[in-house]
Amino acid sequence: MATRSDAPRSGATRADAPSRREQILKEAARLFAERGFHGVGVDEIGAAVGISGPGLYRHFSGKDAMLAELLVGISGRLLTGGKRRVAEADGDPDALLDSLIEGHIDFALDDRSLITLHDRELDRLRESDRKLVRQLQRQYVELWVAAVRHCYPELVETEARATVHAVFGLLNSTPHLSRPGSLPGPGRMRGLLHRLARGAFAAAGASAG
Repeated sequence: MATRSDAPRSGATRADAPSRREQILKEAARLFAERGFHGVGVDEIGAAVGISGPGLYRHFSGKDAMLAELLVGISGRLLTGGKRRVAEADGDPDALLDSLIEGHIDFALDDRSLITLHDRELDRLRESDRKLVRQLQRQYVELWVAAVRHCYPELVETEARATVHAVFGLLNSTPHLSRPGSLPGPGRMRGLLHRLARGAFAAAGASAG
């Protein structure tokens, strides 16, 4: 029998558990990345989360809606996280740039399937969703551009923006390194990516000086 002290812990566990929508999106992202959007059926996504294919329609209108929520959602989360990091840095340029890098590394290592989806499937979104993704991404990039120019004021805006995109390409290369044994341990990989990103910004700043 559960005691009074057991009840809060049980409630916390249920609160921390992913929702059914989150489970569906996670499995959809994995399957879309592995097999391509058109290579995955609704029934397969349902089977991956233990419900019937038609049961998915209680949560999403179809695969297109899942893809849109995945790509719009991650763009929104990156922007929201970036804004939070700007607020938390309290005007310290180096702390902010380090924090932005750390946040993007978390994304690059934890959400590799979404990087693959963005590269392969963005054009499958309806135009309004695709425009929203691009708008959110531009705002995210501009957070980085401002942070980089505070650390390296000698960089003109166009060079800072180009360097930010180059660093994104570096950090977002992780899906291509997912073969077993091809990556260092998680901690070492995070440190390596961070050093490479800071090195790229420092090199750009030095070349502009």
